[in-house]
Amino acid sequence: MVHRIRRVVTGHDGNGKSVFVEDRKAPNVLDLASMPGVALTDLCRTATSPASIAGNKDAAAGKIKLEPPSSGTILRIVEFPPDTAWRETANAKKAFASIGAGGAPDHASGDPMMHTTATVDYIIVLKGEIWAIMDKGEKRLRTGDVLIQRGTNHSWSVRTKEPCVIAAVLVSARPAGRLARKKR
Repeated sequence: MVHRIRRVVTGHDGNGKSVFVEDRKAPNVLDLASMPGVALTDLCRTATSPASIAGNKDAAAGKIKLEPPSSGTILRIVEFPPDTAWRETANAKKAFASIGAGGAPDHASGDPMMHTTATVDYIIVLKGEIWAIMDKGEKRLRTGDVLIQRGTNHSWSVRTKEPCVIAAVLVSARPAGRLARKKR
């Protein structure tokens, strides 16, 4: 079951005074049917840099996509169940297609979840532990650890019996590595 995240958002009233404009469970949640138990909750998105902070419109509304728009960002919570609950039955092709990222998977990898994004990702482990897997090597990340991922080919693995919850800030970036070679 998806853990629903409380999202509190500030803004401005008609006189320019700071106010709370929202305090509720984040509405933009995608429970990936093709990856049972994996869920994405988008809390905020920006489309430009510098970002617009005018108005009180929901900045996370709309279809959840893997990457932010060019010059944009995403603040996302990702829930991963233990590998035993989903890795053997996951349909990577459908999963990536469902988030507008059909080109992200690395089909040459033996790991069907290995993928690359043209982003700088600030990953913070909020609960549990997860293995960050690169082309060469892997590292265990525990609650409170931070991973700065710079457009690298990667996958995730939860090797415990408990789920892992991460916060991810994705910042649009110029492609590097495998994605840069694709564009040549």
